Amino acid sequence: MIRTGMLLPVCVAAGVLSAGLRAQPGRTIWGGVYTEAQAKRGEAVYFNTCVRCHGPELMGGSDGAGSLIGPTFNGNWNGVPLGQMVDRIRATMPQDKPNTLTRQQTTDVLTYILSVNKVPAGKTELPRQVDLLNTITFKATK
Repeated sequence: MIRTGMLLPVCVAAGVLSAGLRAQPGRTIWGGVYTEAQAKRGEAVYFNTCVRCHGPELMGGSDGAGSLIGPTFNGNWNGVPLGQMVDRIRATMPQDKPNTLTRQQTTDVLTYILSVNKVPAGKTELPRQVDLLNTITFKATK
């Protein structure tokens, strides 16, 4: 049983705690979430498995593959956690052999796509674990 005199400090402490949790901004792609070396690995995977549909400039192809840069791409993914992006890419690409890339290859390809979209590299690699990827959100603009 809580005495009346104790109720105020408990409510204040709970309010401060919840305000502190809400005040922490989530991580976005603009915080340097991958390395240049990782994007280079992703580029190699892209040109080995993705280029035939998405093209060398990532603008999409004649077979209906969408652009991986620009307003449509940004609009489709804005606000989506990176874990969901990696899972979707892995489950659906390449179109003729879905689910054949490893989680690391898929994550590396995503970093290459980010680099082409002018998202700055950082000092640590983008993790391949979905729970860690879901702590980072794709934001179309800074």
